[in-house]
Amino acid sequence: MSTQQDTPEPPEVSVASARRIHLSEDWTATIVGLALVALGLLSLLPEGLAS
Repeated sequence: MSTQQDTPEPPEVSVASARRIHLSEDWTATIVGLALVALGLLSLLPEGLAS
């Protein structure tokens, strides 16, 4: 006497969508890093934060 439970199908994750998510994270990190470098070059960061 086994009952079959209706389990929802897992969402399909394609390689393209996985790459898009990682690419977005990479670009965000790149932009933040470049912004920090620009602030450092313009001497807008306080002296204690800039190494």
